[in-house]
Amino acid sequence: MADGSTAPGTRSVAPSARNVIARAIATAGGAGYVPFAPGTAGTAVAVPLTWALADLGWAPFLAITAAVTLIGIIAASEADRFWGTHDSGRIVIDEVAGYMVTMAPIDRHDLWSLVIGFVVFRLLDQLKPPPARWIDDKMGGGTGVVLDDVAAGVWGAAIMWALSHWGVLASLPR
Repeated sequence: MADGSTAPGTRSVAPSARNVIARAIATAGGAGYVPFAPGTAGTAVAVPLTWALADLGWAPFLAITAAVTLIGIIAASEADRFWGTHDSGRIVIDEVAGYMVTMAPIDRHDLWSLVIGFVVFRLLDQLKPPPARWIDDKMGGGTGVVLDDVAAGVWGAAIMWALSHWGVLASLPR
């Protein structure tokens, strides 16, 4: 176009700073570019982040998790728009948000808990229990990309709470 803008549905040759930042967030600092199992790599990024926030109480941790989720929705939308995709495998900020939800109700200092939460979340992210599958299938844009993992994370949180409540996590060798 003569005025330097781009036609709808196309992207400019030079990405904007906003787009570069959005793709950095959407890929969890580049973890989404791992050529195999990018979702697992994205979840792995969330483990040290979750551990670093372990001293926070439940409410501040949930506030940060909500911020990651909201920023992730915006970043996922922007990244998909740039790449011309929907739910690109490179987008893994949804795994970060989902894992953080999974870990919210338990002690985040314990290595066993972090590892078990990782496995629980990855399984649920693949299985997509209700309403995660519906969200994945029916919701468009960054909202659907991120919230299906948050829904899987809610299931993960219930499982992790139960494991903690029933003493399973505390009974593991240290």
